[in-house]
Amino acid sequence: MQERRAATMGISEETFFFDPRSQGTLQQQIQEMVAQGILSGRFRVGEKLPSSRKLAAHLGVSRITVTLAYTELMADAYIFTRGKSGYFVSPDAPQSPKFLASHVPAGNGVDWSRAMGRRFSNVPRPDKPADWRTYHAPFIYGQADNTLFDHQNWRNCALRALGQREFDSLATDAFQQDDPILVEYIARHSLPRRGIIARPEEIIVTLGAQNALWIAAQILLTQRRTATVENPSYYGLREVLTPTRCKEIRVDIDADGLPPDAIPTETDVLFTTPSHQCPSTVTMPLARRQALMARAAKDDFLIVEDDYEYEMSFLKAATPALKSMDHDGRVIYIGSFSKSLFPGLRLGYMVGSEEFIREARELRSAMLRHPPGHMQRTTAYFLSLGHYDALLRRQGRAFHRRRNVMTAAIEEYGLRIAGSGSFGGSSLWMRAPDGTDTDALAHDLRAHGVLIEPGGVYFDDGLKPTNYYRLAYSSVSEDRIPAGIARIATALKNAPKA
Repeated sequence: MQERRAATMGISEETFFFDPRSQGTLQQQIQEMVAQGILSGRFRVGEKLPSSRKLAAHLGVSRITVTLAYTELMADAYIFTRGKSGYFVSPDAPQSPKFLASHVPAGNGVDWSRAMGRRFSNVPRPDKPADWRTYHAPFIYGQADNTLFDHQNWRNCALRALGQREFDSLATDAFQQDDPILVEYIARHSLPRRGIIARPEEIIVTLGAQNALWIAAQILLTQRRTATVENPSYYGLREVLTPTRCKEIRVDIDADGLPPDAIPTETDVLFTTPSHQCPSTVTMPLARRQALMARAAKDDFLIVEDDYEYEMSFLKAATPALKSMDHDGRVIYIGSFSKSLFPGLRLGYMVGSEEFIREARELRSAMLRHPPGHMQRTTAYFLSLGHYDALLRRQGRAFHRRRNVMTAAIEEYGLRIAGSGSFGGSSLWMRAPDGTDTDALAHDLRAHGVLIEPGGVYFDDGLKPTNYYRLAYSSVSEDRIPAGIARIATALKNAPKA
């Protein structure tokens, strides 16, 4: 099938050019271009080469030079001719030895340890294999279940957004502006459900919550300011705080989330996930939310509220957002459609004072202008036509059933839940026996078709426990949960203790 697809593709003459450093005749240089393209894997079996006329015109040589080069390549079985259809890469062409590098990157003479002003690649994060669907029990967080998604209506919304009448939303550079239909839905439907009233000037669309966190951190923090975060907390938050060079203080959560009394007085910006604390799933009670807002007003610090998974409150109604209690404009609210629709969407939003959002638009514009117009308009239609609410109800029912099956299996096999989220959510926060290395446990379980998420990446590096892990039920079917939990229990019994 791959060769059949490749046979319909053509290699552009624009991929060929003479290297001033090359030696030999023009004919030999053309032969080398084609041979190296085949050996490196850039030119694949069945792909059509440029005609001798086109390649000659492009390179500025005579046609006979190209023809002679092609003739030599046919003699060496690199290419073949098919009647009057032209020249094609031969299935019998020599292949590059596997021990040879197919590409030598430019810039090997650069000392990158000195050239780079900052590094971003040393932040720990969970290992989520790309082939997770092939595992029997993939208890990994944040992946979509295609059996629950409304494919047909999403396709209809996408086609509508691609229509001629919608051409401006698809093709126009909106500069700093967002899709008005999407912003209107957020203002009139999403935010009021969280007790928030906001004008369009106070809303910005982002590429998911991660992008929103980055924008907020860049605007609010400097190396002279202090950010306070929960411990444990979302591992991606470290990625956005580190480049600001701010002072970072971690505060341990308890059974009700972040304790307001434990927040340092030197705090300039507090980052919190009160709806479903990440990763423990704890929901902050209303009284504590009120106490937190009072503390913020007293010590004059800002709050970045990541309203994590509030849509997954299928056990009971979600508690009002911190932003709904904000009378001073000190809360910056972040929401996302990526968790409730599908993670590949990468679409979220941020709400704050008009002055803050104006700066956020300027910063976003410097990096990416705005999220793609077609994705914004497709999402706006999916939301406004009621498909989103129907999807949330369907997901809630399915997650509720899976949660019941999982908690029953956990009880049967004697595993310990550290945090279950009294409002719902899509995962359970687990605690293995003291001394258990859940990184090693996760590695061993892969061989038995089970994926879990070790919890060490969510904790402060200095005091990092090794025995926490997360089990998500968003993308694993009910019938596979009990066997998966049983395999975890068996692996825990056999796991070495420190």
